[in-house]
Amino acid sequence: MKQSKFFIPTLRETPKDAQIASHRILLKGGYIKQVAAGIYDYLPLAYKIIKKIENIVREEINKTEAVEVLMPALQPKDLWVESGRWEKYGKELMRLEDRNERSFCLGPTHEEVITAMVRDYVNSYKKLSIGLYQIQTKFRDEFRPRFGLMRGREFLMFDLYTFHKDEEDLDVWYKKVREAYKRILERLSLDYRIIGAGSGNIGGNASEEFMVLCDIGEDTIVYSDSSSFALNQEICDLKEGDPSPDGKGVIKYAKGIEVGHIFKLGTTYSELMKATFIDQDQQTKPIVMGCYGIGISRLLMAILEQHSTDEKPIWPKEVTPFDLHIIPLGDNLEQGLKVYEKLSKEYDCLIDDRDERAGVKFQDADLIGVRYRIVVGRKASEGIYEFQDLLKGEKKELKLAEIEKELKK
Repeated sequence: MKQSKFFIPTLRETPKDAQIASHRILLKGGYIKQVAAGIYDYLPLAYKIIKKIENIVREEINKTEAVEVLMPALQPKDLWVESGRWEKYGKELMRLEDRNERSFCLGPTHEEVITAMVRDYVNSYKKLSIGLYQIQTKFRDEFRPRFGLMRGREFLMFDLYTFHKDEEDLDVWYKKVREAYKRILERLSLDYRIIGAGSGNIGGNASEEFMVLCDIGEDTIVYSDSSSFALNQEICDLKEGDPSPDGKGVIKYAKGIEVGHIFKLGTTYSELMKATFIDQDQQTKPIVMGCYGIGISRLLMAILEQHSTDEKPIWPKEVTPFDLHIIPLGDNLEQGLKVYEKLSKEYDCLIDDRDERAGVKFQDADLIGVRYRIVVGRKASEGIYEFQDLLKGEKKELKLAEIEKELKK
């Protein structure tokens, strides 16, 4: 891709209202643009990375045998009244009326819609279990949108809902999805913890949060320094230095960003909304449910928080916007294009073909954060280029064949 054609409106000055590193990088690097408080445009660079995150989520969730659907963002009041959440959910629920004065909301989540979908088609134990998921825009009227993509009023989310004949079958799916979440976060090169949590507005009798460790996190993780024991501080009364309740090690605190949450809903929604099935003994029973969410746009922010230094990102391999960034300097554009044409046959390359000074090109390249960089500079006429590995902090003067060998490593 030629950089002159790939819309990346970088900024020279850091926006004053951006309080954390990821928000500053996303705005300054031309990844996102604020439309209103908590509402953003996703520009080409961010959207390309988001699509890679989505594909990783799909690949791992599809292994659980769940299948993808797409539900409406606009949801009728009647369904929320059935579940009892129209009044309970609070002011975060964005309510509106159509021209006929019928009430709707913009979905912050989809338990009601998916339960109504399944109850109309699944009436026998022979049709269970099933898992249905989507990746879609959600809406929450946050009192105080902040930190860019961490707490927005419109955001991208993956949500999965599973339906079962009994708790035992729910446990099987819950464990499968839990393992899928671990694979997703590991592929994104994130340092995270799984912690016991409250169920909040979603409901149900058990849930766990997936927390990415980060100093600017809104949640406090209470964990053992010698085991996997971990809880959200909201649901426990443990102090730093206390013995861990599992008898292993002592309690420590850490800050975290919640990027995923999984719930055992049980029959919370199916009983209220009359989603039932006939079991093997011809008895009518409520469907047992689970639900599972991942903040897609929040993951973009979380990756940046863990993978940037001095507000210069280096994107992990699986979500890097490009494999290679080729930067011709001075009069070397023609030579740079030859390198680009050769390497583009095997790699996703970005070439800075703009008529800009070297300083501008490097400043923008630092914000784009592609790990491998090829500078076509003073020795280009000799067929020698500077090959940079930003993660390792290495620079080597190599011929193109040698660069290809380095990349194959």
